[in-house]
Amino acid sequence: MKTEIHIVTGAFGYSGKYITRLLLENGYEVRTLTNSINRSNPFKDKVKAFSYNFDDFNQLVDSLKGGTVLYNTYWVRFNHTDFKHFTALQNTLKLFNAAREAGIKRIVHISITNPSEVSHLEYFSSKGKLEQALICSGISYAILRPAVIFGAEDILINNIAWMLRKFPVFGVFGNGKYRLQPIYVEDLAELAIEQGRRRQNCIINATGPETFTYCELIKEIGFIIGKSRPIISLPPFLIYLIGLIMGKMLGDVIITWDEIEGLMADLLYTDSPPVGKTKLTDWARENASTLGIKYASELARRRNKFLEYDKL
Repeated sequence: MKTEIHIVTGAFGYSGKYITRLLLENGYEVRTLTNSINRSNPFKDKVKAFSYNFDDFNQLVDSLKGGTVLYNTYWVRFNHTDFKHFTALQNTLKLFNAAREAGIKRIVHISITNPSEVSHLEYFSSKGKLEQALICSGISYAILRPAVIFGAEDILINNIAWMLRKFPVFGVFGNGKYRLQPIYVEDLAELAIEQGRRRQNCIINATGPETFTYCELIKEIGFIIGKSRPIISLPPFLIYLIGLIMGKMLGDVIITWDEIEGLMADLLYTDSPPVGKTKLTDWARENASTLGIKYASELARRRNKFLEYDKL
């Protein structure tokens, strides 16, 4: 029997790398579409890499032909001079259209908790528009909605730990009672592959087994790495300004106003039962000696298209 070809966007990145690893372990042939075709990766010649070719629809279709399942992790976290939510939205719509043209049977799409086409937050509204486009595409789909993904190459949890190591206090925007439900990247990858085998349309809130308020998350991480700090409540805009200044110093974007608003609106929380099994607290204890030792830069990952994330 011919081996099924499964296609992963961003196989040399973060969540895409874990999906790819599990697919290979399960005997699938894997291709990737990527902006970083020359990035060092653990797969070597096991994964055939293609550029996204969003500006050449025919080439995009050709790179998808023969594939059975497409796992879409492609997105941008914030607007920047080099990339925009709007562009990512248009590119993903092209990807869905190309997948239909190429005969892809199933799309497993990584979204976000609580997306809405009418949200005033562009991240969430764009995700909502993409979900609706996929639902209307005629292709079998599984939409996975993680809140926060944690793991070795994670940015948010790592950089919280980094700040706890660097500074004597930790400032939170507002009361810090807004909630998060982090899922382990390997649990998300397992869920994605499980859904890749199925054909029933579904939307799943991909949350982990622990729910934290933001303050609780800071306290837990601080305690685990041995850097418990006083937590002070500050006006959200002041935190945003501090983040801007620190971002300039680090050459990165630490947090955006949309991310602050999304957190404070409880958009990273759902009342669905968890699907992940790995606790953030257990993982953090196992990795306490390295968690937050080095700052994880979003922009460095986008600018350097050769090194693996953990080398940046």
